[in-house]
Amino acid sequence: MSSEKGTVLAGCLGTGKNLTELVDYAADSIVSKTILDKPAGTITLFAFDAGQKLSEHTTPYDAVVQVLDGQAKITIDGRENDVAAGGIIIMPGNVPHAVDATKRFKMLLTMIRTKV
Repeated sequence: MSSEKGTVLAGCLGTGKNLTELVDYAADSIVSKTILDKPAGTITLFAFDAGQKLSEHTTPYDAVVQVLDGQAKITIDGRENDVAAGGIIIMPGNVPHAVDATKRFKMLLTMIRTKV
């Protein structure tokens, strides 16, 4: 997975941007770009090529996924959810979850820390 920090945030300060244009797809890859990284949480853009996955894991943070383009299967505590462009789903902290790009998709992930 490739990642880029800082440049996206600078481009968004005081200027409206189209989220889907801030991260590009890459063949057989997951691309991530951090928009904001603060003590209270993070906001990160992702672009998943079809077939890419994040295996099941847990985090101590609540996470809000907003699908911006395409479609993904997001599994939370064993329950599969198909989420398409325009959809939103919350992954509760400390609950196992996984992400599977059934098609190419882009998402905005907002992680909220419960303890700052």
